[in-house]
Amino acid sequence: MTDITDDIAEEISFQGFEDDCRLLGSLLNDVFQREVGTQFMVKVERTRVLAQSACNMRAAGIEDTAELLEKQLAAELSKMTLEEALSLARVFSHYLNLTGIAETHHRVTKAKSLTNMSKSCDDTFNKLMQAGVSPDELYDAVCKQEVEIVLTAHPTQINRRTLQYKHIRIAHLLEYNDRPDLGHEDREMLIEDLVREITSICQTDEIRRHQPTPVDEARAGLNIVEQSLWRAVPHYLRRVSNALKKHTGRPLPLTCTPIKFGSWMGGDRDGNPNVTAKVTRDVSLLSRWMAIELYIREIDNLRFELSMNQCNDHLSTLAHEILEKEKSSENHHESWNQLKHHSHHAPPFPTQLPAGADLPSCTECNNVESRYPPLDVPGSDFMPLNRQDGQTSSRVEGSTSSIGKLSIKTTGNGNVSSLGNAQSAVTPKAISFSSSQLLAQRKLFAESQIGRTSFQRLLEPSSSQQPGIAPYRVVLGFVKEMLLKTRKRLELLLEDLPCEYDPWDYFETSDQLLEPLLLCYDSLQSCGSGILADGRLGDLIRRVATFGMVLMKLDLRQESGRHSETLDAITRYLDMGIYSEWDEDKKLEFLTRELKGKRPLVPSTIEVCPDLKEVLDTFKVAAELGSDSLGAYVISMASHASDVLAVELLQKDARLSVAGELGRACPGGMLRVVPLFETVKDLREAGSVIRKLLSTDWYREHIIKNHNGQQEVMVGYSDSGKDAGRFTAAWELYKAQEDVVAACNEYGIKVTLFHGRGGSIGRGGGPTYLAIQSQPPGSVMGTLRSTEQGEMVQAKFGLPQIAVRQLEIYTTAVLLATLRPPQHAREEKWRSLMEEISNVSCNIYRSTVYEDPEFYTYFHEATPQAELAFLNIGSRPTRRKSSAGIGHLRAIPWIFAWTQTRFVLPAWLGVGAGLKGVCEKGHTEDLREMYKEWPFFQSTVDLIEMVLGKADIHVAKHYDKVLVSENRQKLGAELRTELMTAEKFVLLVTGHEKLSDNNRSLRRLIESRLPYLNPINMLQVEILKRLRNDDDNNKLRDALLITINGIAAGMRNTG
Repeated sequence: MTDITDDIAEEISFQGFEDDCRLLGSLLNDVFQREVGTQFMVKVERTRVLAQSACNMRAAGIEDTAELLEKQLAAELSKMTLEEALSLARVFSHYLNLTGIAETHHRVTKAKSLTNMSKSCDDTFNKLMQAGVSPDELYDAVCKQEVEIVLTAHPTQINRRTLQYKHIRIAHLLEYNDRPDLGHEDREMLIEDLVREITSICQTDEIRRHQPTPVDEARAGLNIVEQSLWRAVPHYLRRVSNALKKHTGRPLPLTCTPIKFGSWMGGDRDGNPNVTAKVTRDVSLLSRWMAIELYIREIDNLRFELSMNQCNDHLSTLAHEILEKEKSSENHHESWNQLKHHSHHAPPFPTQLPAGADLPSCTECNNVESRYPPLDVPGSDFMPLNRQDGQTSSRVEGSTSSIGKLSIKTTGNGNVSSLGNAQSAVTPKAISFSSSQLLAQRKLFAESQIGRTSFQRLLEPSSSQQPGIAPYRVVLGFVKEMLLKTRKRLELLLEDLPCEYDPWDYFETSDQLLEPLLLCYDSLQSCGSGILADGRLGDLIRRVATFGMVLMKLDLRQESGRHSETLDAITRYLDMGIYSEWDEDKKLEFLTRELKGKRPLVPSTIEVCPDLKEVLDTFKVAAELGSDSLGAYVISMASHASDVLAVELLQKDARLSVAGELGRACPGGMLRVVPLFETVKDLREAGSVIRKLLSTDWYREHIIKNHNGQQEVMVGYSDSGKDAGRFTAAWELYKAQEDVVAACNEYGIKVTLFHGRGGSIGRGGGPTYLAIQSQPPGSVMGTLRSTEQGEMVQAKFGLPQIAVRQLEIYTTAVLLATLRPPQHAREEKWRSLMEEISNVSCNIYRSTVYEDPEFYTYFHEATPQAELAFLNIGSRPTRRKSSAGIGHLRAIPWIFAWTQTRFVLPAWLGVGAGLKGVCEKGHTEDLREMYKEWPFFQSTVDLIEMVLGKADIHVAKHYDKVLVSENRQKLGAELRTELMTAEKFVLLVTGHEKLSDNNRSLRRLIESRLPYLNPINMLQVEILKRLRNDDDNNKLRDALLITINGIAAGMRNTG
C-alpha cells in the first residue's frame, strides 16, 4: 500500500476515496474517544487543524503565516506529556495506515471499472499486432517468456504481520461496502464489523518486541503465497490465455507459465550470521510442506467437483485397478508389523464438503475473505506422530503394474502406494530407536491410526450405496493419498526423525504430480467436457506448473570474501600456499585445474573455524537439496572471474562428497552461479569479468552443458546508489548492462539480467512498467529476474486483485521490451551529457557523504538512524561489519533514516549540481529533447521528481534546528540549498510548473496526508530530543517507534 504501486492504476476515484477516509477517520475517532477521552481528542483535532492551516498557507504562498502556525504547533507538542505524545502518535499513525488501505482499495476499484485497461495483456497484444508483430511471433514470445519474481526479507516492512492481516480484513470490508445491493441492516452490520476491526487494531501492540528469525521471515513470504498469489496466479494466467487466444487464435498452453517465483528468505546469508545451513534446509522443506498442503486442499475440492462417471478408457482402467488394490487391502488381516508399513488411505469417495468447494473457481481472486485460514505450519512444538492422519515412515517391497505412462506400485499387502519414481531430495538422518521408544510409537499408532481407521469406515458409504464408479474421484483420491505420504515424509525430515520412505511412496517432482492431473484433463476433453477441464482442474495444473513442489525456489547468497577465506583455509591445510595472496591469473589456473579434476579437493579431516565451516556446510546442504529445491547461488560484492569459479569449485566438491555418502548421484543439477555487481567500480568492470569467465573453456562448456547456454548476471541498485548517488548509479547500471549483454553476445551465450531493486527510489525502486521499459535495448530478451523487497511484497502482492495486475504488468512490460525495445540515445552527444552530469553529481555526492568529516555526525544527529535498530523488523544486522561510518552501513537504514526526516537526501544529492552545470553550458534544450525521446533519461528524471515531491525542506529544517549541534547547522543549510537547486533544474528539464505535475493524482494524495504526517514528524523531533537525554526510557522509545511507523505509513515507503 504505497505510492510505488502507482502503476496499478493511473488514477483513483477521489470522491469514493475521500468518503471512505471520512468514514474510517470518524470510526477511529470514536474508538479513541472511548480509549483516551473526549478532552484529549479535542487536542488531537486542534493539532490537525493547525497543521492543515499551515499547509493551506504555504500552498497559497503565505510563508510567514505558515511558519508562525508551525512554530505554534511545535510549541504545543513540546508541552505534551509522554502519555499524550504516545496517544497522539498512535491516532495519526493509525489514520495514515487506514487511508493507505482506502487508497489501495480504490486503485483496485478503478482498475475494475476500466473496460480497456492500459498495460493489460489485451491492450498490449492489440498494440503489438497493430505495430506489425505477427500472430506467430506474439504467441512464441509469450510462451517462451521467463520472468522470475524473487521475494526477499529485506527489513523494510515495518508493520507487524498481525496488523497486516487486520488491514487486509478492513480492505475486504471496504470492498463489501461498495456493493449496490447492500441493505440498511447489512450496512449497519458492516459498520459494526469495521468498528470491531479498528478497535482490534488500536488495542494491538504496534511494535515488534522481538527480532524475527530467518524462519519467521520465510513464513511471512509463504503466507503471501498462500493468502494471495495462490489465488492470483490462475486468474492471471487465464487473462494471458484469453488475450492470447483472442489475438492469435491459440490459448496459452496449460503447463506454460510466463512467471515463476523465487525467494531469498532463509537463503540470504550475506552479512547475516542468523542464516545457517540448517535454516536453509528447514526453510526449503517448509516451503515444500506448504506446497503439498495447498495441493491437498485443491484435490479435496476437485474430488467433489469431478463427480461424473464418463471418462476415456485410459482413466477407466486406472480407476478400476486402484479400486481392486483397495479392495484387496481391506480384506487383508493387519498385524502390527504390517500396519507400520500401511499408510491411511484417502477414501476414493469424499465424505465431507471441503472449504470453498461450493464456490465457483472464478470467484477465488475476488473473494472478500481467504477461502482458508492460514496454514498451521510445522514448528518447534510440532508432534508428527500425533497427526490425525497418522502417517508413518515406510519402506516396502512390492509389485508394479503399469498403465500407459502412469505407474502404480503396491505394497506387499496389495495397497496402492505411489505414482512414478524419484530420488530423495534430502538425505534422511539414520536415527536408531530404543525399545521403549518403539513401544511408545506403537501405542501412539494404535491409538491414532487403528481407531481413526475404524471410525472413518463408519462415515464412508458402503459399496452398495456408492452410485457406480466415479473414476475421477478414485484417481484423485489416490493422488491425495500420495500427497499425504509426501507431507508426512517432510514432517519427519523437519523434525529430524527416521525417514526411510521408498521413492515410490511420495511425490518428488512436479511432473509426477502433473501426470495423473493431465490424465484427468485429457479424459474430460475427450469426453466433450472441456468446460469442466478448464475450470478448477485447469487452474490446479497451472498452479503446479507455476509453483512446482517448492512454491518458490530458494536462492543462496554469500559475500565473495567468505569464499576466498574458505579457499585460504583449504590451500593452507594442503600446503599449497595462501589463495587470497595469489594474483588473478594464478587463481584462475588453480580453480580451472581443480574443476577439471575428478577427485574432491576438501579433505574430510579438515578443521576450520565455525564461520568457514558454515560456508562448507551450506554447500553440502545445497548438494543435498539440488536445483529441484534451490535456484541460484548469488555472489555479492563480486569483482573478478575467480569469484565465480571459486563457488563452482566449492559446489562441485560438495556434490562429490555428498554423492559419496549417499552412494548415488546428488538430486537435481548444479545451482546457477550468479555474480552480483554492486559498487560503481564493480559495475564498470562487469563486462570485462564476464568476458574473462566466458573465455575460460571449462566455464563456457559448463554453461552450455548444464545451464542451457544461459549466463545470469545480477546488478545491485542499493549499494551502487549509496556508493555514488542515485543519478550516477542509474547511469552506471545502464552502461554495465549494455556491456554485459555485449560480452555474452560475443561468445554466443544468452544472458538473463537479475535486477536487485529495493522499494524506495534511492534503492532502485519505482513503477515496475517504467523500470522495465527504460532498460537498455537488447537487455530484456524474454527473460528477467527481479527482487521485490520488504514492504513492496505486501504492497504489490498482498491482495489477489493487485497481485493479478502486477503479474500482468510484468508480462506486458517484458514482452514490449523484447519485441519493441526502447530507443537508444539518439545522438552520441546525449551519452556525453549523461557522462558529464553523472561525474559532477558523483563528485558532489561523495565529497559530502564520504569526504566531509562532519557529515557522519550530522547524519547521526539529524535522523533517527541509531534508533532504527529498536524496530526489530529484520533478522540481519544493520551493518555488514561492526565499524562505524557510512561505508559499512547497509543501504536500507541509510535510506530509511533520511525518509523519516522527509529530506530523502540519497535520491537527489548531486543531481541539481550535475543538471545545473550542463544547463549553464547551454545544453538546456538538449536535456529537454533527451527527456522527451530517451526512455532511460525520462524515467530517471521522473523518479527523482517523484522523490522531490515527497521531500519537505521545512520539516527537514525543523529536525536540524532542534537536534543538530550548532557547529553543524551550516552543513544542513548547504544541503537544503542543494535540494532547492535539484528542484529548480528538474523542473527546468521536464518543463513542469510544479513537482509531480505529470502525476497530479499522486500530488493530491501526498497533500491529503500532510495534516497528519507533519505533526508526526514534529512529534518525532520532540521525542528524539527527550530520548537523547533519557535513553533508557522505554516509554519514550515506544513513542518514537510509533512515530516511525506513522511516517512510514504517510510516506508509503521506508527503505
